[in-house]
Amino acid sequence: MLTKLIPMITAAILAALVLGSAYPQSYPSRPIRLVVPFAPGGGNDVVSRVVAERLGAALGQQVVVDNRPGAGGTIGFDAVARASADGYTLVSAGDGITVLPSLYRKVSFDPVKSFAPVILMSSQPYVLAVHASVPAAGFKEFVALARAKPGTLTFATPGTGTLQHLSGELIKKLGGIDIIHVPYKGGGPAIVDLTGGQVSAAVLGSSVVIPHARAGKVRILAVTSGVRSAALPNVPTLAESGLSEIDVYQSLSLLAPASTPRAIIARLNGEATKVLMQPATRERLEAAGFEPRTGSPKEVEALLRDGRARWSKLIKELGLKPE
Repeated sequence: MLTKLIPMITAAILAALVLGSAYPQSYPSRPIRLVVPFAPGGGNDVVSRVVAERLGAALGQQVVVDNRPGAGGTIGFDAVARASADGYTLVSAGDGITVLPSLYRKVSFDPVKSFAPVILMSSQPYVLAVHASVPAAGFKEFVALARAKPGTLTFATPGTGTLQHLSGELIKKLGGIDIIHVPYKGGGPAIVDLTGGQVSAAVLGSSVVIPHARAGKVRILAVTSGVRSAALPNVPTLAESGLSEIDVYQSLSLLAPASTPRAIIARLNGEATKVLMQPATRERLEAAGFEPRTGSPKEVEALLRDGRARWSKLIKELGLKPE
């Protein structure tokens, strides 16, 4: 019996090897959907559209950006976690994905186990910005104003549970101020209301705010990263302003559903790496306030695991309860 099975087993192994090597060459054979779990106009959306355009050209198939905003990104992430693991559905994820299970009761996905990391695409600091009418030229003046008028100033973010939200809560705690959180469905809608004066301040990705700061509609008071941003060399860090405990920036990665074939992940990582290293891509991202990045799937996985440990601890310290 075993003698008869050996040829069959050998044939099966050889077939698997042939299919495994052929699969990347035949992939992709149709357009790829790239889900952005926030509204158009935010930092995630900006990077995704730049990468999608050039990655589609490299793969020979269109990469279509699909904005699926809501619930801090959980709607979009859940859709991708449930999608077929065939390489035709991807998601652009910031570090904020790691905090969602701690802030939303009905999250049905695991930030690490439900996704297959593809590549790290970019990073940027968050900024604390105010509407031009707010009488605060710097962070210390903002704190003084907030203390003088507790519970009256508002700050916008792309949504409850985002790292922008947590950064704002951390600023409130460490600065000893009472300002009201106003969540949106992405950085795009949030910056619209900040420039219109509907909210006093916002914690958003630098790329969303920089154009409006240049136009004089908003004023950037500080960046959340531990060092100054190359895109904003004259803007101090929050650490320089007295909040040394804050060192937060957004890392944006490309993820696929868990169990996506390794060959497809390798193909996507290789093509995306080439795209991100192209001078034209780097120039577009840097002009928008992003620092282009690359990395292996293992590096992205480590980033997600570290983020989940760090932010779940902070959420407990801040006393934030799941919605």
